[in-house]
Amino acid sequence: MSFVHLQVHSEYSLQDSLVRVNELTERVAKENMPAVALTDVDNLFGFVKFYQNALKRGVKPICGVELTVTMHGLTGRVILIAKNNQGYHALLNLVSLKYTQYPDGVPLLEYLESCKQLIMIISSWQSLHSVMIDEGQEEKAHMILPELKKHFHQSLYLGLLGWPVSKVQRVDQWHLKLCEQYEIAPVALGAVCFLEPDQFSAHQVRVCIHASRLLHDASFEPDYYPEQSFEKSQVIERFRYLPKALHNTLLIAKQSTVTLELGKNYLPEVNPPAGMQLADYFRSEAEAGLVLRFGDRIDDVLRARLNEEVEIILRMGFASYFLIVADFISWAKSQKIPVGPGRGSGAGSLVAYVLKITDIDPLKYGLLFERFLNPERVSMPDFDIDFCMDRRDEVIQYVAQKYGKEAVSQIITYGTMAAKAVVRDVGRVLGQPYGFMDKLAKLIPFEIGITLGKAMEKEKELEKRYKTDETVKQVIDLSLQLEGLVRNVGRHAGGVVIAPGKLTDFSALYKESVDSIQPVTQYDKDDIEKIGLVKFDFLGLRTLTIIDWACQTIRSQKRVELDFEIEQIPLNDTKTFDLIQKGNTTGVFQVESRGMKDLILRLIPDCFEDLIALVALYRPGPLQSGMVDDFIDRKHGRSDVAYPHETLSEILKPTYGVILYQEQVMQIAQVLSGYSLGAADL
Repeated sequence: MSFVHLQVHSEYSLQDSLVRVNELTERVAKENMPAVALTDVDNLFGFVKFYQNALKRGVKPICGVELTVTMHGLTGRVILIAKNNQGYHALLNLVSLKYTQYPDGVPLLEYLESCKQLIMIISSWQSLHSVMIDEGQEEKAHMILPELKKHFHQSLYLGLLGWPVSKVQRVDQWHLKLCEQYEIAPVALGAVCFLEPDQFSAHQVRVCIHASRLLHDASFEPDYYPEQSFEKSQVIERFRYLPKALHNTLLIAKQSTVTLELGKNYLPEVNPPAGMQLADYFRSEAEAGLVLRFGDRIDDVLRARLNEEVEIILRMGFASYFLIVADFISWAKSQKIPVGPGRGSGAGSLVAYVLKITDIDPLKYGLLFERFLNPERVSMPDFDIDFCMDRRDEVIQYVAQKYGKEAVSQIITYGTMAAKAVVRDVGRVLGQPYGFMDKLAKLIPFEIGITLGKAMEKEKELEKRYKTDETVKQVIDLSLQLEGLVRNVGRHAGGVVIAPGKLTDFSALYKESVDSIQPVTQYDKDDIEKIGLVKFDFLGLRTLTIIDWACQTIRSQKRVELDFEIEQIPLNDTKTFDLIQKGNTTGVFQVESRGMKDLILRLIPDCFEDLIALVALYRPGPLQSGMVDDFIDRKHGRSDVAYPHETLSEILKPTYGVILYQEQVMQIAQVLSGYSLGAADL
């Protein structure tokens, strides 16, 4: 006998599962099962990751959702599985409706027309039917089932679990009678919430953490059971008396094929002036921008660089992206909203400079286009755009109005159970005293990305207590099973997605409450890019807000005759460098820490290029390698400038022969080994 699990909750169900997507698909492959369904509660958060993991392991991914619905005054859950891509898009829409319009449950009978390519299963656990039995309203099944049968035909199933649990057995027995009465096929389910039978205790702790209850609270009865493990043999054993229930899982798996087209990009349309093609419009905008930026200083080098970038951007299909970014930055500036001059690899693009996306001349500072957009590795361009913190939302609203509110959204993020937090949570659920748990949690080093495993290696006292104290061992063992699981959802700090049409054609939407102003996509930034949507970073920067306040104050002083503009400040102002050289940089972004001030007093920067080098040098690698000492000694003439090879003198001259920037590494690979800049970037 064989079968397919059609009711599986992953960690993305948030409240009740220990199942990690990669471990699920690995287990399915190991058991030689042909397919598996992911049916998280009211969401599709993990589907793209699940889809990719399954295909990688030769497992068929089945797309499903356990959706909260309302029918004839009852609220409960039903399992909906997509037969094909049309069914997948129906799920995207139904799940979005749950958060944007119907927080208490989607009125499914109103949306049956859109369910034609869906399979429905009503489970025996935490379902619409278990609610009917709990509330003594079994008669409503005789109103609902005929309607569902009329629409779903042979795609309606009643689930059986076969657990030795009285309330579940009651629904199972009722389902067998209903199957016979309405000619509905039964199907075997597992209602999987953890992979191994011995994970039940850790699972109960997870449930209690989410519910903010104590594990041994007699008034709290979690509706979960030891039978909810993945264990294939146990499910088969439970249904030896009814092999067709197992066989029906295979029939459903055969009928369910969703195909995601990953790697294809979908950009919103940019409408060029009448009579112009997009490519011609993009080229003309770039050339007009070149004239505005450089005037009579345009030479063959500038023109050749511009033409080369334009051709690469057009060839890669990203002209719309550049024009969209240029448009909302231009609008922000027209509204006097402070915008950053550009940072990150995007500053290496001359096209970005002439379109006024950035305000940094890449040729002047030796910045390379290939660091931003590599023609030898197709990946989406990504400008990090800073806006004044107080007015960033105005720019997002402008974009939503221009491209349509249905096409624009911010992006979801997932919070996970980190080492310190999970130890505290587990201790609280087990009823351990706060002081005891506080001391234990403080033994975990305060480091980004620290895990319990690494903490035990680094902190010998923690390891000792684990080996000698049974309570500590219990807390740590349970915490290790929960560590890293998704715990909650949030909103990406700056990520905004603009779709070429309705977002729900690409991703389901999520809202914390119906009153939330803006929904977020249910796929995170990585998955949004994999399904082809483009992420735009609208970052709120308090520094820009403070600079704007300073400019307003300066303009209000009557002794300033001209309209002061921050862009007009000369980069060689002597008084500014006098201030910096004394280490008087408190309140100045990136250069106000004690360590940075010490470095400033040693380096004594006297030009803008020194400030660029200063920020690049103040990192663990350069500080520990001796590069900083070499740079300072060579700058002040205490040691000779030396080059690794004579052909590199032009590249390394600005940094006294020290290899400091990624651009220099790329150019060295080009000069010494004949790489193109694209290959050098790789």
